[in-house]
Parts: sequence; structure tokens; C-alpha cells
Amino acid sequence: MIVALAGGVGGAKLAQGLALALPAGDLTVVANTADDFDLYGLRICPDLDTVLYTLAGLADPVQGWGIADDTFHTLGAIARYGREPWFRLGDQDFATHVLRTERLRQGATLTQVIAEFAAALGVQTRLLPMTDDPVATFVDTPEGRLGFQDYFVARRQADDVLGVVFAGADAARLPIGVAAAMAEAELIVICPSNPIVSIGPILAVPGLRQALLAARAPVVAVSPIVGGKALKGPADRMLATLGHEVSAAGVASLYAPDGLVDGLVIDVQDRALATRIESLGMRVLVTPTIMGGAEDRRRLAEETLGFGRTLATENPSAPLAAGEVGA
Repeated sequence: MIVALAGGVGGAKLAQGLALALPAGDLTVVANTADDFDLYGLRICPDLDTVLYTLAGLADPVQGWGIADDTFHTLGAIARYGREPWFRLGDQDFATHVLRTERLRQGATLTQVIAEFAAALGVQTRLLPMTDDPVATFVDTPEGRLGFQDYFVARRQADDVLGVVFAGADAARLPIGVAAAMAEAELIVICPSNPIVSIGPILAVPGLRQALLAARAPVVAVSPIVGGKALKGPADRMLATLGHEVSAAGVASLYAPDGLVDGLVIDVQDRALATRIESLGMRVLVTPTIMGGAEDRRRLAEETLGFGRTLATENPSAPLAAGEVGA
């Protein structure tokens, strides 16, 4: 069993690669839900749905989120009533939110709902929310505290982020399925998702970090920063305004405390940082990490899996024999 922690487009891409590289049913993906919010009376789960659509082969290949070739007639009709649609939801996407909201109001948990959706779409990967309880990301900016979607979508990430709050995280409960998956895992992969607002909320759920530290499996993270830039989203700007180095080494420093991560996968552009990262106590695999289509995602997944398996069998202080490792 392989467990992946994911949020956003980068996380969804590697999750798809892992699903392609592994036998059916051997992958569990734990997705960020702190981006979730209510709109038009519907419960929207952006990261969870992005992973779901990507695993199902439905995601828009250009945007990376939403459904390919979707139409937007519903938003057009909403605009006729004088409401300016600021969050882009396609007509097929609306169906997901309508049915999810209905099931949640009937008393189903988010874990149950996403399992039903995955089964209906033929997804064999087990997809789990980080918690069934409400957690909401807020960002502190010079203009005050903003809800995450207000900052991310409505204001187009234009504000400097001075702090991040995960409201409700302290009271959130770790689902039994997530805890069991961590305990049974042979390898845990932290996907190339924003370490602050995609992976950060997952780690903030009480018991999650402890489950990672207690797991017998090695933990391997893939850096979302390549050549000092985020491939998608505001991770690089967030790191800068929060006082972190904008590099793969900066990402490593976030995962270094408590020995949380055993290995970090970095892009070939960042090979010069390998020695610094290894000085933090984690091994390094240097390989192309920019993912295009399905085969590219599968290749990175296979290399990440191989790296993790090597960590599980070798002495951490010994040099790795295969692949381009270190500087």
C-alpha cells in the first residue's frame, strides 16, 4: 500500500502517475480539504475534486482543474440575475457539488461521499479527505485576513501573505481510514503541492503528523519549487513573504523538523542544492520533476517509488546505488 498526500494540480498529477505505476487498489490518496467552502448553497471541495477528476481522466488538461470541455451556461444564467460569477464552475462540475451537498445534508460523511463519487467514475484509487470535519484556510495580508478562495481566486493571489491560519484544525478528527492507511503503508509520498496551504492543512489535523512519524514506511516528498519558482500557484510568493527561501532547499527546511521526511525529490535544475538538503537529514533524488502528460507523470511516480523503496532497504548514511542522487 502506498499513501500519497496531495492538494491542487501538482498533487493531482503525481497522484495520477502513482495510480498508473501501481497495481489497481494499491494507492490511497489523502487530499487537502481546507480549501473547501460554500457557494450558491453548495459545498465546493476544490482540491479533493481536482484529484478525483484527474484520477478519473476527466480533468481539463490545460487548466489542470475542472472538467475537460465543460460548458458554463449555469454561470451565464446566474450572471443574468445580477450576480457576478467570480469562481468558475462548469455545468458538469455543478453536478458534483449538487450531489455532494445533498448527501452531506442527508448525514453522509465527506469520506463516504467521495468514495461513492470515485466508484461511480471508475476510480480504483482510494481517495480520502484529510478529515470529515470543517477546516478553513485563512491568509493574513496587509489588507487584513482573507478567506482562502477570496485571496486565491477573487483577488488573484495579488496580496502578500503574512500568515496562514487553519481555522477548525485543532478540533478536527483524523478519519480512521487515514490513520489505518498510514500505519499499513509501505511508502508515504508527499506530492509536489504547496507546502504551506495544501500540505500544511493536512499536517495540521491532530494525529496526522504523529501518524507520519510513527509510520514504519519512509516518507518521500517531491518539491513543488523548480528553479526558484512554483510551476503553478502562489507557493513561491508565499514562501518569500513568509520569510522562507524560495527554493527546493526552502521546501526541505519546512519538512525537516522532527525528521518528518526521509527523502526529497528535486528537479535537475536544482542539483546544486542537494548537499544542503542532505545536511538537513534527508536523502535526495535528482530527476526531471516537471510533469506533462500521463506517461511523464508515470515516469516521475516510478522514480519516486524506486527512491522510496531504496530508502526502506538501505542504510540512510550509505550512498544510493541507482539513479542520479545528490550533487
